[in-house]
Amino acid sequence: MSRHHHLACAVEGRASLYDEITDKIIAELEAGRVPWAQPWGAAVGKAPLAMPKNAATGRQYSGINVLILWGAVVERGFVGQSWLTFRQAVSLGGHVRKGERGTSVVYADHFVPADEKRRASETGDEAQAIRFLKRFTVFNTDQCSDLPSEIVTATAPPPSMIEPAVENLIKASGIDFRIGGNRAFYVPAEDYVQVPPLAAYFEPINWHRTALHEMGHASGHPSRLNRDLSGVYGTKKYAFEELIAELCAAFSCASLGIVPTVRHSDYIASWLEVLREDNRAIVRAASQASKAADYILGFLPEPSVDVAGEDAECEAA
Repeated sequence: MSRHHHLACAVEGRASLYDEITDKIIAELEAGRVPWAQPWGAAVGKAPLAMPKNAATGRQYSGINVLILWGAVVERGFVGQSWLTFRQAVSLGGHVRKGERGTSVVYADHFVPADEKRRASETGDEAQAIRFLKRFTVFNTDQCSDLPSEIVTATAPPPSMIEPAVENLIKASGIDFRIGGNRAFYVPAEDYVQVPPLAAYFEPINWHRTALHEMGHASGHPSRLNRDLSGVYGTKKYAFEELIAELCAAFSCASLGIVPTVRHSDYIASWLEVLREDNRAIVRAASQASKAADYILGFLPEPSVDVAGEDAECEAA
């Protein structure tokens, strides 16, 4: 069997991991469930509302791994948001219980084919790497025994922190944030956010969710994270940016102890169209959403909030 055939098989196998992740998200959306928001209606009271973290390192997972691990918590009824590899559990003096089934998470890697190395050498160009996802397995701390008592699950901040935290983020971000009108939006050309007054919302927390969503859009301005915001309503580019803002708001909400909700459920059909056409779209959207949430939460005075812990997992994947 030739080296080229081995490489083709390897790339095909790696591509199937994108398919596996995308198919699961598509199945949820087709069933009318939004995996970064709606499951928490059932999960709250079981697992604490928070970003999943590695119990050994304390680092929070990011990108597509957040959705994978949130899904596992909801599906399997875990009471914690903390995860370990098999070896990490052992290194901490504990062990994964016999018969427990792990959860596959992913990280990005790359390789440069020999032909590409030769081409780059001959032309003087930079060699182009092929990026792909690699899988590894983690176990919820609920699936482990004999772990040290200090290995605890993530907890949400007390509710009293939520409203001041969001309002402080708005002020500290320097984003032009205007209050008025009867709808919420972000105007890229003029770089300002507008949100109706608090009194327009049945519950105050919905105002804060909306503010985080629109700030997610604003994070993409050229002076900040420089995302492509040129899509107009009804296009796939617009739907993709809306998906980023939805995920950014969900990640930001979870970090602040706010139950995420769906800002635009009427976009589900357009998200499905984007995901069906590109099996890497959800991975890229989740990665960019982590960067956006990290940017926004970076304005919190508390240095402990960090959603970009393992963002390399999805970088340009």
